[in-house]
Amino acid sequence: MRISSPAHLRKESVINSDPQIRKIEISAYTIPTDAPEADGTLEWNSTTMIVAEITAGNTVGTGYTYGNRATAAMAHTLAEKCLLHQSPLDIPRLYRSMLRAARNDGLRGIAAMAVSALDVALWDLKARLLGCSVAQLLGRARDRVPVYGSGGFTSYSDAQLKKQLSGWVDAGISMVKMKVGTDPAADPHRVRTARKAIGEDAALFVDANGAYSVKQALTLAQVFDGFGVRWFEEPVSSDHLSDLHLIRERAPVHMEIAAGEYGYDPFYFRRMLETGAVDVLQADATRCGGYTGFLSAAQIAASFGFQLSAHCAPSLHMHVGAATPEFRHIEYFHDHVRIESMFFDGFIAQKHGYMEPDLSRPGLGLTLKRRDALRYAA
Repeated sequence: MRISSPAHLRKESVINSDPQIRKIEISAYTIPTDAPEADGTLEWNSTTMIVAEITAGNTVGTGYTYGNRATAAMAHTLAEKCLLHQSPLDIPRLYRSMLRAARNDGLRGIAAMAVSALDVALWDLKARLLGCSVAQLLGRARDRVPVYGSGGFTSYSDAQLKKQLSGWVDAGISMVKMKVGTDPAADPHRVRTARKAIGEDAALFVDANGAYSVKQALTLAQVFDGFGVRWFEEPVSSDHLSDLHLIRERAPVHMEIAAGEYGYDPFYFRRMLETGAVDVLQADATRCGGYTGFLSAAQIAASFGFQLSAHCAPSLHMHVGAATPEFRHIEYFHDHVRIESMFFDGFIAQKHGYMEPDLSRPGLGLTLKRRDALRYAA
């Protein structure tokens, strides 16, 4: 007769065995876009994803970020210095160790993205060791999280813009976002085109990526309001908090000002809220220190009475979004949806405007398709 121990005892034995990290692999992949892309301040034709895989025993945890491939070198250095031969269960201690090690290299930008990929991999590994999903490990506030379709690049023709945005609405997504700012004079026409394509019921968001001057932003906010725009993201640079505050004060009453995707540490988010710069705070777990940093940003937002919205990387934000009480939505970004579906077994597409973690799959529920990814190795 075969006797198996209950699941909770098997998990407890994992904790008592105190597994150690024995191997870490960092890889970078550069994936061409499916069409030229641009926003108000940047043009690009590829996206680079840095993947961190951390092994303890026979279990592998996976995390990732999007950024320059130099991030991979930084992640390798931090992993070797701070994570090897340590317990993956002690994430707060490992997180602090990485921040200390990166101090002299600057804790924002590439260093923060490297920490982010490693931190997410640690959470994935810990959940897998305990036999649960990351959403369960963090503790769920909801079963599923709403998404908004995001793309509508300024490099798109009217036909491309209409096809993409209306496609999301047809797929059940009730909120869509488009880029503006490359040619301010053309933006009223593009927003009008988008509104006609998605109909009157869908919510329309615009994102200038900091391209406008204050007066341009105020003028266009009034124009966009006529097309029912209710979300104006980064009308001016998110570094100019007093300007963001001015626009928030003078924008149409129903229009929310959003920013925060370039935040790398808790101090950034706190300053943004202290100055009254936004109506909704954004954070990106691939930049702000992984899940540990994202949860910190969520607590800061909640302390000011604000909601948090996740920037891009939908597969990664699905779990932490489900665990964040005051959570608005996930940016279902065209590039990242495409890449994550290409690179990972277990990718979960949105359904009727929501993403829902599969609790039957441990960790993030994602497995790197190594053979498919190798063709894009940077």
